Amino acid sequence: MFEGLRFNHWKTNLDDDGIVTLAVDRAGSGVNAISREVLDELGQIVERLAIEKPAGVIVHSAKPAGFAVGADIKEFVGYAEQGTVLENIRNGQQVYEALARLPCPTVAAVHGACMGGGTELVLACRQRIAADDDRTKIGLPEVMLGIHPGWGGTARLPRLIGAPDALPAMLTGKPLSAKRALALGVVDRLARPDELLAGAKALLRRPAARPFARRAKAWATNTWLARQVLAPMVVKQTAAKVRKEHYPAPFALIDVWKRGGGGIQQRLRLEAQSVAKLAQTPTAHNLIRIFFLQERLKGAGGGVEHGIEHVHVVGAGVMGGDIAAWTALKGFQVTLQDREMKYVQPALDRARALYEKKLRTPEKIEAATRRLRADVEGAGVKDADLAIEAIYENAEAKEALYAIIEPQFQADGILATNTSSIPLDELRGRLSAPQRFLGLHFFNPVAQMPLVEMVRHDQLDPAVEKRALAFCKAIGKLPVAVKGTPGFLVNRILMPYLLEAMRLYSEGVPGPVLDKEAKKFGMPMGPIELADTVGLDVCASVGRELGPFLGLELPPGLQDKLEAGKRGKKDGLGLYVWHEGKPQKPEVDPDYVPSPDLQDRMILAMVNEAVACLADAVVDDADLLDAGVIFGTGFAPFRGGPIQYVRSEGAGKLKARLEAMAKQYGERFTPKAGWDHPALARGGFGLPG
Repeated sequence: MFEGLRFNHWKTNLDDDGIVTLAVDRAGSGVNAISREVLDELGQIVERLAIEKPAGVIVHSAKPAGFAVGADIKEFVGYAEQGTVLENIRNGQQVYEALARLPCPTVAAVHGACMGGGTELVLACRQRIAADDDRTKIGLPEVMLGIHPGWGGTARLPRLIGAPDALPAMLTGKPLSAKRALALGVVDRLARPDELLAGAKALLRRPAARPFARRAKAWATNTWLARQVLAPMVVKQTAAKVRKEHYPAPFALIDVWKRGGGGIQQRLRLEAQSVAKLAQTPTAHNLIRIFFLQERLKGAGGGVEHGIEHVHVVGAGVMGGDIAAWTALKGFQVTLQDREMKYVQPALDRARALYEKKLRTPEKIEAATRRLRADVEGAGVKDADLAIEAIYENAEAKEALYAIIEPQFQADGILATNTSSIPLDELRGRLSAPQRFLGLHFFNPVAQMPLVEMVRHDQLDPAVEKRALAFCKAIGKLPVAVKGTPGFLVNRILMPYLLEAMRLYSEGVPGPVLDKEAKKFGMPMGPIELADTVGLDVCASVGRELGPFLGLELPPGLQDKLEAGKRGKKDGLGLYVWHEGKPQKPEVDPDYVPSPDLQDRMILAMVNEAVACLADAVVDDADLLDAGVIFGTGFAPFRGGPIQYVRSEGAGKLKARLEAMAKQYGERFTPKAGWDHPALARGGFGLPG
């Protein structure tokens, strides 16, 4: 059937029943990313299939890792820089539409990850079957890159399963499990992984009938009237979560669906034009850059054996207990030590709740629970490959603990501290093996925050650093290596922002106004709410530790709050009153007019320190700095990080603003060394590397 055609990225097979099996297998890659070459070869194959008319076609992946991770993002960046996004989007649409129009039955057999352009490929088939296991994930996550599906996703998915289910799937970008995809009608059948292709052949011979109710819903929710009624409702729901000026893609997606009529060609045309327009936005540029930064952090621990099986955690407070729980969740044997069992038990209870939330079956929950063991006596130290100290922030107490732990250690054991601000040069002085000591600074809440700062010092063994990075990768965290100076990276940059916001609060600016200004910039949570959430005691402790180094003082009124027992969310009282875990923000006088420089005072305090960190080489380069601040603080992702923000606004412009504020508000706003750093000048996508 394919005589004379040679393919680099597809494997073809014709069986005795006249069924053609197409296996996507991108050359030179461990995963399938849909590139122009992959598409062009598929186009040739489909053209031949349209002529030969086989009994049926099965599309699957030859990669063990999964079906397809989506479109080739690097290639997409090239198209955006060349201004050829529209042409290439239309090319992909034409290939998939030709597949959809084949005169024979087609079935996609999905295993593992099936994302973006991979999902759009399977949507172009008549039927879909998926492997029934936890590895199978099907999604359209393009909004996370500042665009939306462009190879037919918006045109096909709402018509397949109905707009009320399709739109949230595309607007959030969250992948569906195999069972959820079946329940929604994205796939027609599930099969055991080892029976996937056999199940696909059975589905070809006897297609699954779509229930009438599902077909009726798909039709009714996509009529012209339904689109005009539903679209404003979905826009309102979306606007409650993100701002259109910050994240235009979700709103563009809704508009494409609303205007898309009954004809597939019209819907595809609207989709392509919209994606091409979004590809030129700063938001898309920055979110795509963040995608590559995340991939870089994921790869930081690659290719190295960490050699860690048993982890011993000392300190069962919120941080230590949750680090232990997460590590056991990820498959490690963990012992958790504290002075008495009454301090360990709450951590075990929280761990159990985490496992019940994250793990589906009682067997998996029990297995994770067994991996985490209380160890009040500290007997686990001698067998541990890694010990993590997570006690309170006091250098003398930490050194005393190390003097007990280190003599019991194995020859190649790693000792790590979870300190959030104490320089490692202060902590390593009395260690007999400082080369095996480092920082692993997790962020609260551990189960949600992806970043871990891997903290260096001048005597750290590079091989131990690599093992630590590999361990972070093994527990599903994003590690960034930082210099062990006060505050490291994230807290050093975050504290000027929090302290300036609290200073503004002490000057009489209402908390809700400050939170609103920060969220208007793009921060996920306002600084006053964040300070209460972190704990005013923690803010004060870190502020005292970093204050002399940063040239900052604690804001007036903070100590009074602490002396009155008002530490924030954990006490129910802080800068706000808290009820059932939520801040009760006071009403603001409608006649109150905030100063126009509120946002600058908070944000530029942070940006100024970020530039200083770049100059001090706290991280290896500007890309890692942006990655650390985004994944450690939630810094407005659509802005690409503080360094990318400086590039977009102009270093000279922001430096001049700081100089003006220094004259008006004090020396803390004086521009720090680093504003002439060459990394501040790079433009365009500013992609890593």
